[in-house]
Amino acid sequence: MSETTIQDVVAYFNSIAPFNLQESYDNSGLIVGSPHTIVNGVMVSLDATEEVILEAARKKCNLVISHHPIVFAGLKSLTGAHYVERAIIAAIKNNVALLAIHTNLDNVLENGVNNMIADKLGLQEISPIVPKESEEIKAPVGSGCIGKLQQPMPVMDFLLFLKKSMQASIVKYTDLVNEDISTVAVCGGSGSFLLEAAKRSGADIFITSDYKYHEFFEANGEILIADIGHYESEQFTIPLIHNLLTQKFSTFASHYTELSTNPVKYL
Repeated sequence: MSETTIQDVVAYFNSIAPFNLQESYDNSGLIVGSPHTIVNGVMVSLDATEEVILEAARKKCNLVISHHPIVFAGLKSLTGAHYVERAIIAAIKNNVALLAIHTNLDNVLENGVNNMIADKLGLQEISPIVPKESEEIKAPVGSGCIGKLQQPMPVMDFLLFLKKSMQASIVKYTDLVNEDISTVAVCGGSGSFLLEAAKRSGADIFITSDYKYHEFFEANGEILIADIGHYESEQFTIPLIHNLLTQKFSTFASHYTELSTNPVKYL
C-alpha cells in the first residue's frame, strides 16, 4: 500500500470541491506545510486554533484540516501576540500542516456544507439558491441551498425542530410571516448576502447566521429570517470532512477534534 502525501489529500478535495470555486476574499488551500510530506494522521476541526494544533500533535497527527482558514490576510509578524500568529507558530514548531477547505466546500451542493444542513432538516428537491457554473465537476454548484420539507410544519414547530436539529443554543428570528413552513433556504456561515435571492426563490424561511440588528429589518414581511449562530450552522462540516477522508484513504487515521472552537458563549 503506497503512502499518502498531503498533495494527495489536497488533490482529492480539489476533485470534490475545486479550490478555484472559493470566494475572492477566501484563503482555502494548504496554508502551512509541504505538499510532499507523508500524512501520518489527520485532525479535523472547524477552526485551526493553537489548541487544536497542539491536540493534533499529541495524537500524532501531522495535518489539520479545518473549514475556516486560520490566515485570511498577510501576516506582518510572528511574535505570538495574536491568536493567528500563535497558531502558525504552533504548527511550524510541531510539524503540523494546515489545510483549509472553506468557501469552495460551501459552493458545492454534493458533499457540501449546505447539503449537510439540508440533510439535518430533511429537505428534499434541493438546489443552490444562486447557481454557479463549474467546468470541473458535474454536480450542482452555487451559493446556499433551497429545498422542501416532506410536509409543511407549523412555523413555531419548525423553529423548535430547527433548534434541536442544529444543536443551537439560541435561534434569533424575525416576525412570523406564514403559519406553516414548506420551502426552506439555508446558508452555512454568514449568509445575509443571499437574502434577496432567498426571497425570489419563494422560500418561507432563510436560515443562516451572523445577522446584524438592522439587517433583520430586511426580512420586510416577505420571509422569516432565522439566525442559528455561525459555529452551529457549520459544525457538521467536521463529520463531513472526516467521512470523506475515511472513504478515500486507509493509510492514516482521521480524528475529530475533541475541542469546541466556538468563540461565542451563551448564558
